Amino acid sequence: MISSMSQSDRFPVGKLPPEILRRLLASVPARDERVLVGPQLGEDAAVIDFGDRVLIAKTDPITFTAERIGWYAVHINANDVATMGARPRWFLAALLLPEEHTDAQLVESIFHDITVTCESLDITLCGGHTEITYGLDRPIVVGHMLGEVEKEKLVLASGLQVGDDIILTKGVAIEGTAIIARERSEMLKKHLDEPRIERAKAYLTDPGISVVREALLANEVADVHAMHDPTEGGLIAGLWELAVAAGVGLSIEAERIPVLAETRAVCDALHIDPLRLIASGALLIAVPPDASERVLTTLEEHGIAATIIGRVRPASDGITLHHQGRWIELHYPSQDEIAKVL
Repeated sequence: MISSMSQSDRFPVGKLPPEILRRLLASVPARDERVLVGPQLGEDAAVIDFGDRVLIAKTDPITFTAERIGWYAVHINANDVATMGARPRWFLAALLLPEEHTDAQLVESIFHDITVTCESLDITLCGGHTEITYGLDRPIVVGHMLGEVEKEKLVLASGLQVGDDIILTKGVAIEGTAIIARERSEMLKKHLDEPRIERAKAYLTDPGISVVREALLANEVADVHAMHDPTEGGLIAGLWELAVAAGVGLSIEAERIPVLAETRAVCDALHIDPLRLIASGALLIAVPPDASERVLTTLEEHGIAATIIGRVRPASDGITLHHQGRWIELHYPSQDEIAKVL
């Protein structure tokens, strides 16, 4: 019973511990042979066989912020479909609204954000559910995104191969920077000036949390072996999930990881680690070395910054980060850094 739990037995806010999640997912039976990729650690979405094409199915809730929650829900779910090489097509949303805090303005603003964001990505809003829910103090949107791609262009995290270059786009903790600046601006005013806080808030759209364009571009010009967008737990969690999905190791160069100016300022002010801060907006792309330059050039031509941050190694080498002259073994973060602030 919950009442008999000790404090040490309880999980922190965020994702389930990976060892628990892995065990639970392993117990899910495979009942339909058309499900090519079912629930498993490291893969961003499910894959269902539709003949010459596959359907990509993703669900993700927005819980860390209430501001522009409908906009977030579309982008976060579209990202995970695009990292499988697919174009996001159809969106469904379950809106759970707080009792005593829901009025027409709140509902209309969420619907507006969802519909406008779907239109901007050429996605059709085709269903969902809306209710006022007991016990909530803020709205929650659970998004469900469907997309499709030709079988030969499907990209799986498990496709990562030893020797691949690991490319990172934009920079780390873009989403975390924007959320903290918007939700804790008064706290930041003790450390940062107003223009810098405003620039951090704007990270939501510039450079932005969507990775759909860069994922589709990379998959168009190269034989992409794997892609993953780091979210909760930041870049470290994303790298760990990617490596575990493929059963490989990674060697990452810390000095190559781009940390944007406002991200660095916010994290330094609040004493949090940008590499473990929720990171939508960055995309990890794994390609053979002979394709790296082609991907980097294509992204640069479209105004998307990207850099090689490391390489895939045999599993026996572990998942490591080279920092200040030494190699550090990376472990899955027990909690996203944003929980320390929010």
